[in-house]
Parts: sequence; C-alpha cells; structure tokens
Amino acid sequence: MKRSVPLRSLPAFALLTLLLASEGLARVTASDYARAERLLGWNASRLVLDHPVDPQWIEDGDAFWYRKRVAGGHEFMVVDPVSGNKAPAFDHAALAALLTDAHSGKSFTAFELPFSSIEFLDDGQSFRFWEPATPPSTEDGEAVQRLWTCRVADLECVGPEDIAPVPPHEIESPDGRWVAFVREENLWIRAQGGGEEIQLSEDGAEHYGYGVREEGCCYEISSRRAGIKAKPVLAWSPDSSKILTYRLDERDVEDIHLLETTEGRPVLHRYRYALPGDETIPTYKVWVFDIGSRSGVEMKTSDLPKVNSREGNEDLRWSEDGSSVWFPSGHRGGREITLWTADPTTGEARAVVQETSETFLDLLSYDGQGDWHVTADGEELIWASERSGWAHFYRIDVATGEVRNAITEGSWIATHILHSDSEWLYFTGLGREPGLYPYAAQLYRAKLDGSSIERLSSDDAHHDLAMSPQGGVIVDTRSLRDSAPVTVLRRPDGRPIATLEEADISGLVAAGWAPPQRFSVKARDGKTDLHGFLYAPPDLDPERSYPIIDYIYPGPQIGAVRWRGFTANPAGNVRALAQLGFFVVQFDATGTPFRSKAFHDVWFGDMADNGLIDHVQVIKQLAARTPQIDLDRVGIYGHSGGGFSSTGAILRFPDFFKVAVSSAGNHDQRSYFFGWGEKYQGPLETAEDGSDNYQSQANHLIAKNLKGKLLLTYGTLDDNVHPNGTLLLIDELIKHNKDFDMLALPNRNHRYANEPYSIRRTWDYFVEHLLGQTPPSGYKIEDPPRN
Repeated sequence: MKRSVPLRSLPAFALLTLLLASEGLARVTASDYARAERLLGWNASRLVLDHPVDPQWIEDGDAFWYRKRVAGGHEFMVVDPVSGNKAPAFDHAALAALLTDAHSGKSFTAFELPFSSIEFLDDGQSFRFWEPATPPSTEDGEAVQRLWTCRVADLECVGPEDIAPVPPHEIESPDGRWVAFVREENLWIRAQGGGEEIQLSEDGAEHYGYGVREEGCCYEISSRRAGIKAKPVLAWSPDSSKILTYRLDERDVEDIHLLETTEGRPVLHRYRYALPGDETIPTYKVWVFDIGSRSGVEMKTSDLPKVNSREGNEDLRWSEDGSSVWFPSGHRGGREITLWTADPTTGEARAVVQETSETFLDLLSYDGQGDWHVTADGEELIWASERSGWAHFYRIDVATGEVRNAITEGSWIATHILHSDSEWLYFTGLGREPGLYPYAAQLYRAKLDGSSIERLSSDDAHHDLAMSPQGGVIVDTRSLRDSAPVTVLRRPDGRPIATLEEADISGLVAAGWAPPQRFSVKARDGKTDLHGFLYAPPDLDPERSYPIIDYIYPGPQIGAVRWRGFTANPAGNVRALAQLGFFVVQFDATGTPFRSKAFHDVWFGDMADNGLIDHVQVIKQLAARTPQIDLDRVGIYGHSGGGFSSTGAILRFPDFFKVAVSSAGNHDQRSYFFGWGEKYQGPLETAEDGSDNYQSQANHLIAKNLKGKLLLTYGTLDDNVHPNGTLLLIDELIKHNKDFDMLALPNRNHRYANEPYSIRRTWDYFVEHLLGQTPPSGYKIEDPPRN
C-alpha cells in the first residue's frame, strides 16, 4: 500500500529533488554519458591536431624535433632553427612500408608507427629508433627491443638489431658507455649493452641504501607487486667519470602497513613512513663515487632530513665543468632550506645560501625542483626567494654567499628559469603588467645586474616556453582556455622566426566542446581578486536552473586549475562532467601559490580552512551573475587533498554543500606524511590534557555535522594517503548514525581518480543526488587508449 507523505514534512533538499522529478525533465541517458565520455581528457586530447610541440634538442644544439598529433596518428617533424623551416623528420610512408615488410602479420601506416621517440645521429644525417619490447627472444629469456638506424636522405636502414633495453631502473652515462643501478641497497655500474658488473658501494643495508628512493608514495606497493624496480637517485658527472648520489637512512623510521587482497590469505605489506610528531624521520648523506678508482667519498655535512622531494632533496647537480657538486636540503617543519656546494674529491662542503621563513618555504618548487642556477664560471648563483613578499630572482656571490643584487623585483612573481648567459636571465613571470590575466605566464629577460627587464611576449595569453641548451632559440606555445595553441619559434630577443604550428580544434568542437567562462571575483576579504573558470552545461536554457559542482584542490603546494593555457584535459575532467547538465567551477582560492607570499599564507597553521570560505563566496558571486545557477543544489568533489577538502566542505558548511564525492582524502594530517602536516599545519604539539594542535583539521572529529549526501572512496593499497584517515571518518559517521556511501577499490594505489569506473561512479552520484535523475544503469566508460 502506498503511503502519502505531506510535502511540508520533507527536508528541503529532498523536496527539491521530488519537485525536479515531477517536472518531467529529460532523463539522463546512456547517450548523455557517451557525450560526456567524448570529452574525457584522453579522448578529447586526441581531437586536437597539429599539437603539441615539445622540442627535443638534437645533440644539445638549437635544432630540434617534435612529434605532433595529426589525422590518423602522429607525425615527426624537424626544425631548422636558422630559417625556421620545418619538415617531416623522414619519409613516414616509406618507413611504414619498410617496417610492414619486416614484420610478419603486421602492417603499419605513415602516421601509426611502432615507436614514439627518435634519436638523431651524425649532425642530423641519420636517426635511430627502438620498437617496443617484444616477447623473450634471448637465451636467458630477457625481453629485447628492436633497434633500427636509418639515413634521413634515402631512408636506407640497418636493422632490426635485437638488443636488451635499458631498464627504467638504470641510468645511462652521458657518454653512453655505462649504466648505473641499485641492487640490494648498493650502487652498481655495468658496461652499456652487457659485460662486467662493478659494485661501487659495499656497505648498503636494508633501509640504509645508496641511491634508493624513500619508501611510500605512490608506487611502493604496486611496484613491488609488479616486480618493478625504482629509478635510482643519482646524477652522472658531465665527463661520465663520477656519480653523485646519496645514502638514505630509514632504519629507525616506523613501519606502516597495507593489506593486499588475494585469493586465500591476504598479503601484508609494510614500509617505512614517518608521521607528524614522530621522533625519527628519514635522513640522508650525499656521496660521490669515482668510476676509475671504484671508491666513494661522503660529502661532509650533518645528516640531512628527507622532508619532501619538493624541497629539492633529490635535486643533485654537477657544475658545468664537473669540479663541484650542488644540492639543496630542506629542514623539518619546512621553514628553512640550505643550498650546499661540495668538492667531489675531498667531500669538503659548505652552505652557500640558507633561506628561512616564519611560515613555510616553497621557493617556486611547484614542479618538483627548486629554481636555482649556477653560472657557467661557477662564481655566481641565481636563487629564487620570496623574502620581499613576492617571488623573485637574486644574484648571489658563490664565494661569500652575499646577495650582489636583485635581478627582478616588484609586486609580481618571477617563476621559472629558462636559460642564462653572461648578461641575461631568461625566465617566465606572472602578474607584472596591469590588465593581463595574472596567471598567464609571460616571457621575460632581465640583465643579471638588475639594471633592466624586458617583456619578450606581447599578448594576453599563457606562454608555454622552452629555450634551447645553447640559448639560440625559444619555442613559444601561446594559448588561453578559449584560444587554440599557436607555436612560434623566436630569437633570444623575442623576435619571431617562424610560426611552427596552429592547433586545429575543429574536431574537438564538433564533439561538443565549448570553452569555459573565465571569471574574476572577490575573496573572503572582499578585496582580493580570485580567478577561475566556469564550465556551463550544453544547450543552456535561460529558463531553467542547474546545479553547480565545485572541483576543489586546496593546495597549498598547487591549486585546482593547474594549467592556465588551452587544454582539452582540464584537471578533474570538469568539461566532461558539465556535459551531464551541471555548471562546474574550478578556481584557486587563497592559500594557493603563484601569487604573493601573503596570499599563499592565508590559512597557514589552520588546514581546516582549505580555502572553503572563499569557495562559498565565489559560488554565491557566480550565482548572482548567472541566474541559472541553483544555490540550493551545490556539489563538490576532489581527490587526495581535494578529498580532504570536499569532505571538509560538506561537514563545515552543511547547509551550503549538499553533495560531495571525496576520493583518497588525507582526512587527518596526523595519519599522513610528516613532511606535509609539519610544513603547513606546524609541528605536532600535545597539551597536558591530551589535545593537540592538529585536532581542528581532522574531518572525523566533525562527522556529526553531515546533512547531505557523501560518497567516500579509497584505494586499499594507497601508499601515499593511507586508508586509515578515511576509515577513522567512516567509523565516526557510523557512531553518529549518519547515512553515507562508500566505495573501496581493492589493490589500488593513490592514482585511481582517473580510472573509468571511478569517474562513472562520480557521475552517477551527482546525477542521482543533484539532478534528481536516475543514471543509466551500468554504463561502461572505455579504458584510455595506449597512445
């Protein structure tokens, strides 16, 4: 028997869902999902032709080749840097025919060749390539690659030669004679192509090895399961005679555990992983090994804390002449960084720069490496610092450590070094010229003495830049989210030589793509500008209202937007999600980088903040401008830090955010990597009553606030963000008798957010709980193509 329920007795959100369903809105169908699937990043990117231009320099010169997508596959191009002329790197059709004749039962077309990289030889007169590994064909069963060497002029080819590939865990010397690798915690070398193996270190031990990577994050367990060895941490000297590496000490770091799902008994995995407040963290010492003498020298520093690779701990460099080595080291708490130089023969070391901050230091290391450069003569250092409140470059005397002058200065930021010579520093910068999009990278050069600075780009666009090793040419790809990329070859003074490519996005537009709306609104203080993108649903009806979904990644080391130029693959697959009938917003709130230091520091020490106040304010401002946005239907989603903050959003603002999908969230920094929490929340401090300064940020401690719909997901073998934080949250939700949804993905590590099944379940959740519709049953998103 049906029981009628008075509408006034329903919660507001449930009433809204019921009313939407009664309006007879079009059901979300498999066709709608297929339309959205076409715009998933890996599908949409294949629809952008004559792109990308990623220069691969030929023999360290200014000439280069690149591989671009074309109709039917990919084409290799080579560029003459003097004239700017480009041409196919070889006769693609002829090579396809040659390879087809050489393979039984396989055929190839001009733009579907069985390799993705080439190497030029003999000043560009010939090239070689390797086909992918084939089934075992050597006597010992080792997989081989097939090497071909061809003349460019007549495509006369020698091959195929079966050779054992250089495994990913081996690093080749610059002269191609040796490869270096780690075995049983020791450093080894062997002659390229086989031959005698030479052990360079003798005393490596478990958790105390040479060249080894720290355990955990993000392939520790999955690599073990697949038998994959990690690439060692080392740098060959320019003359291939020495190896710069380190010895990592994790002996007394405590274990953490994960359980692998298998038939029969599950498998217990353990690895070393320090948490905030732990007494012992990983440390290391830097070493140099001499190939000729088979001996090693320890650089004479104290034990250096292995706090985070983003601090540059793995940024080991040689001087250009090989006479010195350089390496930065972070300090526990993230408020100090030191740049060392040392004599590779004696091990004598000294600190050249010691940078400190009252909050935390990132020093432009958002891409994993700090921006610093030692000049060719070894006398000066170019160093990035936020000491003025804005990120800029400084010229430092290597002998004394004194600052000679600021190279750049002002209320804007210099971001990335491209090249330097005896007079100029070439770099990218943000926010210098009023009226330009402040996140769009511009091209500059500045005199090293700080006397002048020149902007070499001339438009309001984002510039993706690469400069040749010799500094002779610049490859400049300019674009914005609503304008297709155009790649120009430039001289060092910025003058154009030639336009190399203009990307064709007609196929993308035909698939339903439309550019987002770029917006600027105010932050929580009512003064500071925040910038982002609003993706609209297709066929926008001015008479209808639509839910809005917020894609969040709070930082602090990076934001949600990531790439500022044109992309068919925005973070979070936001364009695809909008196709299902949502507005989707993506922006960087306060507490994210690429602005002033004060902007970045807004919620230092209060990770519960996550910029969420800004997110509420931004969405309200967008709704005031766009009346189709329904403020009663606001959703939010994110992965990792975004999983932490999306859950925080629905728990801290339960009357605003109605639906959240949170994946792999570090919901309590006390159960996450020590270097993260101690850097952004501060050292763990416990009071006499047992409380501590981390409690305010823990999501499980506010689980009682849940009102809306929450889907929590985690990978059971996540060796970066351990499932423990999510399970604590789940337990508290149960204690408070809260309704929520959960998805555990067996044996996944941290990188599952773009798995088709995970994406589909996210879509389903928002369709059901924000649109009030029934998603198509069991829709299957196809796996990404291999190339």
